[in-house]
Amino acid sequence: MNELRKILREPVLAAAIGVIAVSLFLFVIYPLFKVFQMSVVEDGRFTLHVYRDLLDKPFERRPIYNSLILGALVAVAGTAVGYLFAFAIARADVPWKRFFRLIATFPIISPPFVLSLAAILLLGRKGFITRMLFQGQWDPHIYGLRGLVLVETIAFFPTAFLIMLGILQAIDPALEESSLNLGATRWQVFRTVTLPLSVPGLASSLLVLFVESLADFGNPIILSGNFHVLSVQAYLHITGMVDFGGGAALAVILLFPTLAAFLLQKYWVSRKSYVTVTGKPSPARLSVDPFTRRLLFVLCLGVTGLILLLYGTVIFGSFVTLWGANYTLTIKHYASVFHIGGRYLRDTLILASVATPITGILGMVIAFLVVRKQFVGKGLMDLTSMLTFAVPGTVVGIGYILAFNERPLLLTGTAAIIVLLFIFRNVPVGIRAGVAALQQIDPAIEEAATNLGAGSARTFVTITLPLITPAFFSGLAYGFVRCMTAISAVIFVVSGRWNLITIAILGLVENADMSQAAAFSMVLIAIVLLVLGLIQVGVGRVATSQMGYEAAG
Repeated sequence: MNELRKILREPVLAAAIGVIAVSLFLFVIYPLFKVFQMSVVEDGRFTLHVYRDLLDKPFERRPIYNSLILGALVAVAGTAVGYLFAFAIARADVPWKRFFRLIATFPIISPPFVLSLAAILLLGRKGFITRMLFQGQWDPHIYGLRGLVLVETIAFFPTAFLIMLGILQAIDPALEESSLNLGATRWQVFRTVTLPLSVPGLASSLLVLFVESLADFGNPIILSGNFHVLSVQAYLHITGMVDFGGGAALAVILLFPTLAAFLLQKYWVSRKSYVTVTGKPSPARLSVDPFTRRLLFVLCLGVTGLILLLYGTVIFGSFVTLWGANYTLTIKHYASVFHIGGRYLRDTLILASVATPITGILGMVIAFLVVRKQFVGKGLMDLTSMLTFAVPGTVVGIGYILAFNERPLLLTGTAAIIVLLFIFRNVPVGIRAGVAALQQIDPAIEEAATNLGAGSARTFVTITLPLITPAFFSGLAYGFVRCMTAISAVIFVVSGRWNLITIAILGLVENADMSQAAAFSMVLIAIVLLVLGLIQVGVGRVATSQMGYEAAG
């Protein structure tokens, strides 16, 4: 009750909590409710016949099994590659570590389907390897499960790599040193100490990659062939069959395993105790033997070589006159990007530029409220704000067209629906970055401002926000990249008035205009890299000014 009185004494704080709570309900909870409602309500009555019809047909059941199989294979393969990659960099001290880390970020900042495009250019029916090297005598079966496992493993292993790198760097070397002093071999130390202490990261990585694979839309829509998966089938039910009930039911089925994996990762890993950072001095990290170091170096070379081959193929393809038929070099595809695709670029940049700063600020405000304030429903606000991180984009997109396709919330066809989708789809990462930053800052700093009469709003603007500027810029960078490369959710809400470059690229691939699609993709990646570079410069200048201020103080 006292906390409620404190909040009510600050109108700006109370208004912020109210506006955010209403926004989260309208743009997170309500769309998901509409998806569920569409799947179980017909003519105003509750019914499960849509689910029965779907599950009675083998053709409709198959995508469920396919999605789970694909998710499991990608989770295991991506985690294995990510762990070995992280171990090589964190523990083996392999050469070219910075280069390997740089290349590993490429799949994170590029559109999700670029790797599928590259796989088709190399191994498709008119692929360079298939036609030029094997004269069409070898079919690599790139369309289907095999191709999807390959491209999704490459696309998602950087996530596992980043998770495992943090875990391995946090393990106290003294534990491994003690085991070695007791007579254990390096292999025994790894098997009995290092690997068990890596369990939180391994479990987290397996679950995260499983969710990412289930939620992936860009790669399956291009490369799945006859291997049907839930995300694509839900989309086809809505757009191809105009079966909103069936599409919503498939979306709900897709939602259950992804949400369960997300909650399991959040609950199970947090309950385990693997504390190794004690604050006591630790010896140098245990090094691996030269043979293992060479093996890990070869692994890193192989993975980065494959990534460079895939992206290099897209670059080369963007300069080819007609892939598979005429390999004469030309720049006409880039001219078309700005001539034909100028509108798509403009729309994408405008929408991303509007959504990105709002996403960053909203993330920091929610983080501030969750960490620093006490109010009824704080836990629910935290959980709801993170929900869209666990919900596949296909589900979110279907939810938005169902929720905002009628008055009084008629937003379909407007720029607003795309901007709102961008904001609430991307804000969770900014919130987590803000929470992590705030937990490292002594609350006494803000309490001093409050004691001098500053309200929560003024304290946040003048004290808190400057201190968490790096987290704010991280949220901006992530939000911008995701806005520029989004496809799974926004494909449902684009219109003739507002369209995106990713949707244009997908259309080009479906029309087999591979070289033009490659040129569009490279321009998009170049824009993302340019903006990320500018954000990094901004972070550097802020950090420099803060150090100068501290030195002067």
